[in-house]
Amino acid sequence: MARNKRNLILLVLTVWLAQTGCMATEPEVNVAQLTSKPKAYVGSEECKTCHLEHYDSWKMTLHSRMMVDAKANQDAIITELDPAAIRADLEKIKDSLKLPPDQFFIPKPEEVLYTIGSQWKQRYLVEKNGMLVMAPVQFNTDTGRWVNYNEDKWDKNSWIVKCGGCHATGVDLEKGTFEPAVGCEACHGPGSWHVALPKSALFEKRETVVNPAKLTPGVAVQICGSCHNRGKATKHDKAEWPVGYMPGKALETYFKSTSYAAGDKQHLYGNEFSKAHHQQYIDWKLSKHYMEGVSCTSCHYVHQLGVSDTRLQTREAGSQQCLSCHTQLNQNLAHSIHSHANCVGCHMPRVVKSAESGDLHSHVFKPLLPKETLANSAIPNSCQTCHKHKDTDLAELQKQYDALARMPKPMGQTIGFINDVRGAQ
Repeated sequence: MARNKRNLILLVLTVWLAQTGCMATEPEVNVAQLTSKPKAYVGSEECKTCHLEHYDSWKMTLHSRMMVDAKANQDAIITELDPAAIRADLEKIKDSLKLPPDQFFIPKPEEVLYTIGSQWKQRYLVEKNGMLVMAPVQFNTDTGRWVNYNEDKWDKNSWIVKCGGCHATGVDLEKGTFEPAVGCEACHGPGSWHVALPKSALFEKRETVVNPAKLTPGVAVQICGSCHNRGKATKHDKAEWPVGYMPGKALETYFKSTSYAAGDKQHLYGNEFSKAHHQQYIDWKLSKHYMEGVSCTSCHYVHQLGVSDTRLQTREAGSQQCLSCHTQLNQNLAHSIHSHANCVGCHMPRVVKSAESGDLHSHVFKPLLPKETLANSAIPNSCQTCHKHKDTDLAELQKQYDALARMPKPMGQTIGFINDVRGAQ
């Protein structure tokens, strides 16, 4: 009994000494003096000291791998930079190139400073004329082929000015500094105050960074929109990212989105749907989801504990994500076309290009009918993104849709029979 009592006393003393020891080593910080200085970026590696579980989760996302230091990690380059193989692929598309394949600059592995992307495609940052520029070749991951990228002006465009703010975090245009990757502070804001304040200053500490979950939804979603967008900066005449924007601010003060109506036929279809990548925010603004307050994080997570079983960080896989909110009450009308509840196939057609045509989904959440393509051949439709209907006559597809989009649901009759009856009338 005495021995147990002695062990208990020793345990209490050990815990007390540990606590007082930690308190004794915590530095004295003048909160008012600290917060009188401008905030600065500290980098995601600093965040992991206290937020390891969130850091580990973030490391599993595409954001953390958007930009990788190739000098620190040569494995960031996912393919061989073989000049012969690259030029052979360029030869296949030479009619669309602005330079002959033999005049392309092909970077050597040791010349690559950073890689950009890897999921759909990969590009390579090198130094030229004292600035970071994107090499004029791009590797498309799914198809394993090389294509061109701005080959006629690649060495004249400063990457950090044109693109840097959405591939890196804390970009300083004057100093040329940044953290490679879309890091913690890209969404939470500069963390120098947060890091410097002691844990004892609990309430002050938590107010020094932005928690998007605690912002009003309309402002929080603009954090995503600051990069999943395309347009021009309002505070810088050459940048194509929102220079000066900080999480929690109004995006339109710093950025003007592009549009077909304004003349951008390269990146948008005539109905204002996106045809190019990183424009999900533009699409979403056209959708009923936008009107009803369904935002990016309603469907996607930014970081979560554990390893995701979905490719694009959605909370559910495929159409199960849609069915987590939308209940399919019946299979009448247009829903009688497919009985397998493939919401994504029709409502999020693959009409957007990242590396290869149709490798990304539309985010307007609206089916594109064949009649839209019949009216304007430049606008794709949902039906022909499916392999089954890829080569089907558009007028026939629209006729079938119209027949099935009526009440009551056709029973015991094939589409051909319906068409024959209608033709006989």
